[in-house]
Amino acid sequence: MTRSVRRTRRTLQVAGAGIAALLTLSACSSSDSDSDADAGASGSGSSASSSAKLSGEVTVFAAASLKESFTTLGRQFEKDHPGTKVTFNFGGSDSLAASITSGAPADVFASASPKTMAVVTGAKDAAGTPSTFVRNQLEIATLPGNPDKIATLKDLTDTKLKVVLCDKEVPCGAAAQKALDAAKLKVTPVSYEQDVKAALTKVELKEADAAVVYKTDVHAAGDKVRGVDFPESAEAINDYPITLLKNAQNPETAKAFIDLVSSAEGQKVLTGAGFLKP
Repeated sequence: MTRSVRRTRRTLQVAGAGIAALLTLSACSSSDSDSDADAGASGSGSSASSSAKLSGEVTVFAAASLKESFTTLGRQFEKDHPGTKVTFNFGGSDSLAASITSGAPADVFASASPKTMAVVTGAKDAAGTPSTFVRNQLEIATLPGNPDKIATLKDLTDTKLKVVLCDKEVPCGAAAQKALDAAKLKVTPVSYEQDVKAALTKVELKEADAAVVYKTDVHAAGDKVRGVDFPESAEAINDYPITLLKNAQNPETAKAFIDLVSSAEGQKVLTGAGFLKP
């Protein structure tokens, strides 16, 4: 065989080996790409799984003074998370706490005072540590136009006036009593009401001349009442704590609602209603 023929054959063999190597590399590359794609799909699935879509009903027990702002936040939550429903039970914090410790089904408790929240935590019915999300301050609610010219807390001691207070066991009643004690005043009300909304309603219906309620309630009532500030209210500002409950039926969705309440969006709604930042 001539040298020229041998050289040609060797060249073809080398070229063939090169082509085979390229095909092998291409196959490996394709296999790796497929594996990466599969891994990516798997990772995406895991991520989607970890942030599962919220659904189901959340039951929130909340202080009566939170009614307007929480109702707004509940509607917003349902809009942001289709398939969810927020059901509220508003009332006096003390009665709500008693219901929870007696086994009433609820996912979230928002109280108007740490004292009533302590009833729930003391019974070990809270999951985790409650956090303060807003504060509230007292104000005197009078008839529209303030016909009795009420200007101070001392004015409520006038026996000619029909004054309504919250029951002393209710946070708004305890705060009112604290303010009166700070001013060394005694008021004899025509009635003690079980929650702040009931006290305010007495004035709205003109069954009372004045009531000591929260600023948020005066704000919510609009022109149905007139608000009168008094300096002693600074001595009785209430912290509002919120917590997930131990026996929550829908804990993940309940946590998400609590997150909304504490978020910048939630705080905007609450401060817009007259609440103070924590």
